[in-house]
Amino acid sequence: MKKITAAITGVQGYLPQDVMSNEDLAKIVDTSDEWITTRTGIKERRIMRNGASSDMAAEAVKGLLAKTNTDPLDIELVICATVTPDYPFPSTANVVCDKVGLTNAWGFDQIAACSGFIYALSTGAQFIETGRHKKVLVIGVDKMTSILDYQDRTTCVIFGDGAGAVLLEPNEEGMGIQDFILRSDGSGRQYLIQPAGGSANPPSIQTVEERMHYVKQEGKQVFKFAVTNMAEVSAEIMDKTT
Repeated sequence: MKKITAAITGVQGYLPQDVMSNEDLAKIVDTSDEWITTRTGIKERRIMRNGASSDMAAEAVKGLLAKTNTDPLDIELVICATVTPDYPFPSTANVVCDKVGLTNAWGFDQIAACSGFIYALSTGAQFIETGRHKKVLVIGVDKMTSILDYQDRTTCVIFGDGAGAVLLEPNEEGMGIQDFILRSDGSGRQYLIQPAGGSANPPSIQTVEERMHYVKQEGKQVFKFAVTNMAEVSAEIMDKTT
């Protein structure tokens, strides 16, 4: 019996029409095109002024289904990676199912920030590899502008809004996702965090006044953690392949 792998058989993205350039940002926060470009390489980002994460995700999914000629009723599972869900509950995945007509699917959200899509992709792959499902949608979507502090130039210059979706299907020809190595380190949470809105700091007048519902980041520490973890994973990959 041939091994089943999860292959990406379709890819589709969606970007809002409105653009915020570095010059636009310089009008509302102490920054400049030169400052942003030299540190990030970013010139502009897309902004969704009206609507929610599910609206962007739904557009990406509609385009993906059309591109792959897939019947919405054939989709069995939807996994949505997002840190800006429409609501704490119900899940954004289920809202997308309703908006697109995926009435035979079940779904859930995965919250892992920058790692979210990779987490969701590896999770979706399991349902394909085990033979449990034949068609799985994995979505990455965020309306980051809904949690950005436009008084903080260390974060607001980096992020924008958008969505992407892939279709996973079984493959027996050796193509598709071969392996994955995932790690998490919660000890560095204070360096990249949205401090309020959860059970640790429920919404209150104080959390709003102290601007705790926005993304907070210490870039140097985040970079340090990333480099250390990448080195460890690279060493493990080398051990596996030698």
